[in-house]
Amino acid sequence: MGIFDKSEKKAEQYDHDVSPTDLPAYPHRESTDVEDGLFENADQLRRRLGNRQIQLIAIGGSIGTALFVSIGTGLARGGPGSLFLAYLIHSCVLALVNNCIAEMTVLMPVSGGFIRMAGHWVDDALGFTAGWNFFFYEALLIPFEITALNTVLGFWRDDIPTWSVCIGCIVLYAAINVLAVKAYGEAEFWLSGGKVILIFMLFSFTFITMVGGNPQGDAYGFRYWNKPGAFAEHITTGTLGRFEGFLAALWSAAFTVVGPEYINMVAAEAKRPRIYIKAAFKTVYWRFCLFFIMGALAVGIVVPYNDPVLVAILSGEASGGGTAAASPYVIAMQNLGISVLPDVVNALLVTSIFSAGNTYTYCATRSLYGMAIEGRAPKFLRKCTNNGVPVYCFAIVMIFPFLSFLSVSASANVALVWLTSLITAGGMITYIIMCITYLFFWRAIKAQGIDRKAFPYVGWFQPYSAWIGLTWMFVVVCVFGYSSYIPWSVSNFFINYTMLIVAPILYIGWKLIHKTKLVGPLEADLVWERPTIDAYEQTFIDPPTGFWSDMLDLVTFGMLHKGKKEDRRASSVAQM
Repeated sequence: MGIFDKSEKKAEQYDHDVSPTDLPAYPHRESTDVEDGLFENADQLRRRLGNRQIQLIAIGGSIGTALFVSIGTGLARGGPGSLFLAYLIHSCVLALVNNCIAEMTVLMPVSGGFIRMAGHWVDDALGFTAGWNFFFYEALLIPFEITALNTVLGFWRDDIPTWSVCIGCIVLYAAINVLAVKAYGEAEFWLSGGKVILIFMLFSFTFITMVGGNPQGDAYGFRYWNKPGAFAEHITTGTLGRFEGFLAALWSAAFTVVGPEYINMVAAEAKRPRIYIKAAFKTVYWRFCLFFIMGALAVGIVVPYNDPVLVAILSGEASGGGTAAASPYVIAMQNLGISVLPDVVNALLVTSIFSAGNTYTYCATRSLYGMAIEGRAPKFLRKCTNNGVPVYCFAIVMIFPFLSFLSVSASANVALVWLTSLITAGGMITYIIMCITYLFFWRAIKAQGIDRKAFPYVGWFQPYSAWIGLTWMFVVVCVFGYSSYIPWSVSNFFINYTMLIVAPILYIGWKLIHKTKLVGPLEADLVWERPTIDAYEQTFIDPPTGFWSDMLDLVTFGMLHKGKKEDRRASSVAQM
């Protein structure tokens, strides 16, 4: 039997979801180093992210400032009912996409994640498209987040030099990401913790005030669902206007509800990916429910969709757009006469925005490295430091934060907003590619007679999950810019649809130049880097570390497991 079979039998001790069914054996590679598990990866990246870091990165990667501030736009245009339905439906569909990428990632936690999977299992041209789409999507969001940070700091005072914030962010992002990946993981652990604190604080605020725990003693409950109503009219009036309001809320959900792609990108640098990455993907489902669906419900409770302050800020008639002042929660606090809390919210928004930019820096670097490995980017980008940091990829990515200096000038800031708006569809294209990749992956498994039940993670309701996710994402990405037609606006059209035009050009161009072909089901390489990963997994001596055990050990300063080293490894499988 192959290494894969042995590793699954060991994993079964820790996770009863793993089936004992054996996969067909595959030939070992000639290198005994691979068989002995001396290498952590088939490339130069290092597996240094522990369980607690992965779990908080998974949580932090899905919670952005949009959940606290920009969600107000969806509320004002769609109303609380439309907002709740939009977030509920889109979260459920994205859970189906997560179901796809989780199965592939846990089986094959490779550098570059879904980018390389698309190239290996579908078409090299699709891997090229996926890589450059995701790279520019992540890299151009870095200066946008730095600009957003400047805006949020304006909640307190407007005399903070814009250039100083830009320099500070660039230096900190560089310092965190140029070190070993463990430094990035530790930074994100604490920054993501701030996001979790913020959202639970806002949920507590919602519940306490709605039952009467506020300075006015007003138990308002679900009042705003009745007056002014659950469904707002947008663009037109009547039934069509309410449907357009739902669509506006759906666009808000489409760019707020995220997460699976970030777990996928850190998988190549995670310890024990077959266990820790699987656990992270499993938490996505309840996180969607708790953070996004409940968040949409809470926002619709605390503020009516026609609140004068909310409407004025969104229309530009009042200042505060992009800061905590535009947050529906802060508006509710001010309406109820609650002080101090708005400042706490803004402070935690600062950490949330900084965390987002830090994550984008990491993902852009790793996506560029993944492309370099496959020859879809220059070969010199494969160079890594001894700590496993793709140094030249990092250097190129760090050019993008300097675009934030455009925000120093009001007119140049418009160019920055334009630039980042052009790639907003990139996230939706990523999910479409994930679904397509899974369908080819599933087809290859069936054709090669492999039993999916033996995989360390088995997605449910397949391949129907992939088909539903693909159909929904394709429809949403095609029609989300409908407002550019009413009335017709050339600028809005290109803001909404540029990436939909560029992506096919990237695919067709690479395909014509390199004459690539779709990968046949019998040709798909389902062995790939499995020998290296399986051998690495088998070298662990201790049982995997539980998340809460890891957290208790952290808060007790190591006293809980004094003298015990976690995730110890033997130098080779032979010593097990």
